[in-house]
Amino acid sequence: MRGRMSVRRVIMGCMPVMNDEVPDEGDFDADRPRGEFDHVTPEDFIRGSGHGNPPGWLDPADINRARGQMPIAYVEIVPVRTDEFGRVAQVGSLLRVTDDGSVERALISGRVLFHETLREAIARNVAKDLGDIALPMLPVNLQPFTVAEFFPTPGLSEYYDPRQHAIALCYVVPIAGDCHPQDETLDVEWVDPHSDMLATFLDQMTNGHDRIVRKALEYCGA
Repeated sequence: MRGRMSVRRVIMGCMPVMNDEVPDEGDFDADRPRGEFDHVTPEDFIRGSGHGNPPGWLDPADINRARGQMPIAYVEIVPVRTDEFGRVAQVGSLLRVTDDGSVERALISGRVLFHETLREAIARNVAKDLGDIALPMLPVNLQPFTVAEFFPTPGLSEYYDPRQHAIALCYVVPIAGDCHPQDETLDVEWVDPHSDMLATFLDQMTNGHDRIVRKALEYCGA
């Protein structure tokens, strides 16, 4: 945890706090009063505070009601391994258990929590699926390579999510550390983007995740 947060502070340490995002210790306005968020730290959003969920967290009934009434912001992450020249050498996918108990191949994804920055959302969702020492190399530029709009109605777009209308900002994130899949994630499998196995992996992805991977590899020139 400390290593990952240190990397994040190197990236963000010189950035001013804007729009009431949760401050780091070194931020110039870190001691500014924030009301309900005075005692919330970035670690609370990544691994929990130990004193219940952070402000703005929704219980199952509330999130299901929100999903039925409004679009939900997500980050969709394509994990990659790179070579010494920064080229994509492997692209990863997750084997995970779905709500109905079946196994699917998918990408790292999760919603952006209230009062959580995009960087924190990316770091938290990578840690949730790959463990604390995956060491994601967070993008310097938070411009996504594509935006995938998932609808709960089949056929309305190339992306489908039966639970909700989700607007997903998609990022390619190099993984520099060791992966220890956890929670619903059973395993992470890596494939050379130039091998015949890539087509097999993509065929096993559903609801448009295969299209996101193809766009990611095109974006990276792989």
